[in-house]
Amino acid sequence: MAGYKDILGNEQIKEHFKNAIKLHKVSHAYILNGDKGMGKKMLSNVFAMALQCERGTEEPCMECRSCKQVLSGNHPDIKYITHEKPNVIAVDEVREQINNDIQIKPYSSPYKIYIVDEAEKMNLQAQNALLKTIEEPPEYGIIILLTSNSEMFLPTILSRCVMLNMKLMEKGQMRDYLMKKMGLPDYHADVITAFSGGNLGKAIRLASSEDFNELKSSVTHLLEYIGDMETYEVVMAVKQVEKYKVDIADYIDLMMVWYRDVLMFKASRDMNELTFKDEYGYIKEQAEKISFNGIEEILKAMEKAKVRIRANVNFDLAIEMMYLTIRDGLYGR
Repeated sequence: MAGYKDILGNEQIKEHFKNAIKLHKVSHAYILNGDKGMGKKMLSNVFAMALQCERGTEEPCMECRSCKQVLSGNHPDIKYITHEKPNVIAVDEVREQINNDIQIKPYSSPYKIYIVDEAEKMNLQAQNALLKTIEEPPEYGIIILLTSNSEMFLPTILSRCVMLNMKLMEKGQMRDYLMKKMGLPDYHADVITAFSGGNLGKAIRLASSEDFNELKSSVTHLLEYIGDMETYEVVMAVKQVEKYKVDIADYIDLMMVWYRDVLMFKASRDMNELTFKDEYGYIKEQAEKISFNGIEEILKAMEKAKVRIRANVNFDLAIEMMYLTIRDGLYGR
């Protein structure tokens, strides 16, 4: 675990946490809202460490006994809520791990802090049980809810918590990180930056994934030649993509990045704006063949394919319809 200075982005949330300690205005309940991989756990851990730090400053010192306990994952007054079922946090788990435990005073620190990851998985009964504690917390109690979907919370919980929304990382900052810290070449960093949509955790996962590199190679190979495919070859290509069934959303998202490049080049003729710079020749060729309307239809077809697959429509059929729309769009059929 690191301090605030080692967490990229989300400066407003870091400042909020620091000021809360400095001005003695720490809330009893927080919601950190943002997609998986955006750093919610890291931010909440550093905030918890700072709150318990023996030096009493807004930044954790990383050296006192309390900070060392946090760093080793053994702090007696910072609790991480666990749940048995993968998709549900049940009422008994909230009662046992928060409501009953919070009645016992801190073991060695100023606060007892409860961090609930994937808090949107609390069922209605669990949320109602937690609400009672949030409404009448002991002076030392702090609850931090981490979620990727705050809309799942009861309005009464939302109204009693400080809501902090995670911000996406700027493209330039992410690209620099991938190139300098992870040693990626510029063209690979460009693809991952575009694909991860400002989510650093996702970008780091993709950058170190051999599967993603294979996925990218498969997508670019298909899109280089799809315009020349006969229908039987399209059907064969559908069969080949079945091995990426688990990652099909990523597969289609990569295709969308490609056609946004085609659209960008058609509009600006500037190759520096491209994500797939190393595929410049193919991007340029397709931009010259296809109309703006054709690109729009292809992008719509990709969104439709994702919706169909999520709705459990026949996989092969959904992909085949998307492929044929791409091929036919390239020739204005």
